[in-house]
Amino acid sequence: MDVKQQSVIQVPQKLSTKKCDSSSNALPLPLYLANAVFFTLFFSTVYYLLLRWREKIRNSAPPQVLTLSEIGAVVAFVVSFVYLLGFFGISFVQSLIIPRASNDILNEREEIDQLMHKEDSRAATCAAATSLSDCQVASPKPKTKLHKIDAADQLPLSSEVDEEIIKCVVEGKTPSYSLESKLSKTLRAAAIRREALQRISGKSLAGLPLEGFDYDTILGQCCEMPVGYVQIPVGIAGPLLLDGREFSVPMATTEGCLVASTNRGCKAIYVSGGASSVVLRDAMTRAPVVRFGTAKHAAELKFFLEDSLNFEALSLVFNSSSRFARLQSIKCAIAGKNLYIRFSCSTGDAMGMNMVSKGVQNVMDFLHKEFPDMEVIGISGNYCSDKKPAAVNWIEGRGKSVVCEAIIKEDVVKKVLKTDVESLVELNMLKNLTGSAIAGALGGFNAHASNIVSAIFIATGQDPAQNVESSHCITMMEAVNDGKDLHISVTMPSIEVNFIAESSSKIMVVFGATNNLKKKKKQKERSAVNFAIVEFFQVGTVGGGTQLTSQSACLNLLGVKGASKEAPGSNSRQLATIVAGAVLAGELSLMSALAAGQLVKSHMKYNRSNKDTSKTSS
Repeated sequence: MDVKQQSVIQVPQKLSTKKCDSSSNALPLPLYLANAVFFTLFFSTVYYLLLRWREKIRNSAPPQVLTLSEIGAVVAFVVSFVYLLGFFGISFVQSLIIPRASNDILNEREEIDQLMHKEDSRAATCAAATSLSDCQVASPKPKTKLHKIDAADQLPLSSEVDEEIIKCVVEGKTPSYSLESKLSKTLRAAAIRREALQRISGKSLAGLPLEGFDYDTILGQCCEMPVGYVQIPVGIAGPLLLDGREFSVPMATTEGCLVASTNRGCKAIYVSGGASSVVLRDAMTRAPVVRFGTAKHAAELKFFLEDSLNFEALSLVFNSSSRFARLQSIKCAIAGKNLYIRFSCSTGDAMGMNMVSKGVQNVMDFLHKEFPDMEVIGISGNYCSDKKPAAVNWIEGRGKSVVCEAIIKEDVVKKVLKTDVESLVELNMLKNLTGSAIAGALGGFNAHASNIVSAIFIATGQDPAQNVESSHCITMMEAVNDGKDLHISVTMPSIEVNFIAESSSKIMVVFGATNNLKKKKKQKERSAVNFAIVEFFQVGTVGGGTQLTSQSACLNLLGVKGASKEAPGSNSRQLATIVAGAVLAGELSLMSALAAGQLVKSHMKYNRSNKDTSKTSS
């Protein structure tokens, strides 16, 4: 993390503000007379124009030809309408749409500018003030009960303007989420929000770091309304010898013994000759849900989408959304008159949810022309399925589907893992297979794959919530070479990882030729529409937390930082195999500890602190 060599709060530059006179003061008439005049003018002109319009219809006269009196009536109507809309309309719409508690949002920028202007319009600066009153700004009385915070917990405020802004946030006049857009410094916004939170809640955030983090890097993409950052230690397991290459695996975790256990598994794999991996499938999915008037119509679209003759045209429409997105397959499921369409496509080095969603939207627009009675209920119908345990991911796969294996020598099992092959095979069958089946596990036929996946995901800037499907894993163990050695493998069908893609732009023109789009309704063929898609698109920075300094450093340690220019998608596939290899090491070590009865002993040694934490402030 980049350390900012600056104060927490900075005094803003002088801003010029202008006071606007009330619109009512600009009128020569009293307000009630002006309203009466414009009301009368508005309704009289409307009545007159309607009468003239009815007469023209009866006489078959062209309505667009206007007389001088009609032109004057139109001008009077517009003027009165604009006045009434400006006077009554805006406030009326606000009262219906915007909650009463949030009406101050509309004036938040002007309010903060006025506070800053008050400070800059003093007779003298605080440093040159002859009296304390010259350096003070009147502040409104707080409406909410504030809690006292210890002086040591309060942030150093460099100006009274900051104090006024904090009071506005506390009183609800200025929304906390708007501070970054109103202030020039993200660190300053975070400090003001943090101080306001402490005063409102009466709880100290003294143990939560604020400085030492570049808040500009998360603005608009990683985290909203920050008040600090959480420190998670990163340990290194390895070297992991995988596919002939050595990797030092970064793991961000607060669970003691996890890194040490994974490191022991890496050692056992290394001295046994290493592990090998294969990427079986690479496809991200998105599944919209559409509805028809009848189940029969929904079935017709299902047959249309699953017809191989139509796939080429649909692919052209889908692929036009991105330089990397390539449609691979479409799978459908029906529930009554609702149809769930699961699109699978490759996405390069990006995890690709936005990429897939854009392609799906293009196809939905295209299909609506062929099936006008189709109603798109949602771009995601949970048949994808994202961040939820689902059998469709376990069976069909999502993201990267990887299998990783290794043969552990007999002497390594005994000397490094402190157990024997027969005990490991028996424990794996009874625990990971039979025990998980009895528990009704969905993709959880393993010892603790989620531990390793989560630790690597956090260290490398992946989405931790996708640990749900990424941890789907089945661990297999078998005695080989006449029962002397151990063959261990992990199969993980849905590892979801992403990277930073380089910014680039390109103009792509796709011309579609005439195809026969065959629809199985009455065995008739639909002639495809000849279409030309001309699209300009820009691939920007994608990947969420992977662009943050510390997470980027961990990716660089693995040799997979950024998107691969030579072979798009190769870096994300490499990271997926590293995750699977680390899971293999973690499974091997934990199962050995269980078989040897060392689990409790090792956790008491590595997962318990001897430091006296009784004096730690809560």
